[in-house]
Amino acid sequence: MKTKSFGKSGANVSVIGQGTWYLDHGDRKRAIAALQRGLDLGMTHIDTAEMYGDAELVIADAIAGRRDDVFLVSKVLPSNASRRGTITACERSLKRLKTDRLDCYLLHWRGSYDLEDTVAAFEELVEAGKIKSWGVSNFDADDLDEIIEVSGEGRIACNQVLYHLGERAIEHAVIPWCERHGVAVVAYSPFGHDDFPDARSKGGAVLARIAEARRATPRQVALSFLTRATTVFAIPKASSAEHAGENAAAGDLALTKEEISALDAAFPRGPKPRSLPML
Repeated sequence: MKTKSFGKSGANVSVIGQGTWYLDHGDRKRAIAALQRGLDLGMTHIDTAEMYGDAELVIADAIAGRRDDVFLVSKVLPSNASRRGTITACERSLKRLKTDRLDCYLLHWRGSYDLEDTVAAFEELVEAGKIKSWGVSNFDADDLDEIIEVSGEGRIACNQVLYHLGERAIEHAVIPWCERHGVAVVAYSPFGHDDFPDARSKGGAVLARIAEARRATPRQVALSFLTRATTVFAIPKASSAEHAGENAAAGDLALTKEEISALDAAFPRGPKPRSLPML
């Protein structure tokens, strides 16, 4: 599994990680097996959030005895992101995850609390050793401009955003901003939301053709395309150990310039939207 520098956090993180949204909705043993298989294959970046129901509890069981192998991320809800509320939410997540620290802690999306308060809480948590770094999620370039005015350069580890073949809006401004400021980009829902390209569609046919030529699967090709930039990571969710294995194999697949160009034409990024898409 390839790793990359996770912004300026000082950590090297697997290019393909593991998302956990809706993880608690299925069979618990199957979910734990998928996470553990992913860890075995090098997908050490596990992402969760207080919003994700009991996902943190499932992860706690999956990483028991191997916490040091994991780059663990969780998120605070905007409704809890006051200075005191952020610290309380983090401590609650730590307890549910059965760990003493997070490797990165994110503001899930922009809310009504002043960014100064949330950033101050993040820095207090860093000072206390409860988190190693912090970042944001669902922030557009103008939001990033605002928060860096508060934090200064070098403090924002990542921005986690919606990014898949059918939704490439972040390529217009968000990825360039993050590249300029040394901030990692983490792609959530990299297969879309129940709308992965069908092989019978025009774009899906291109994806399938490249996959066949590379002895890979279309999903592996998609993950390789999305993480082609040095700043971008992806956190697909796996519902089974087999699916985790498929995702992990994408971490060693490097597409050619010709393959990237073909996918770029098959899945055009389109015009810049008025607001950043999010789920």
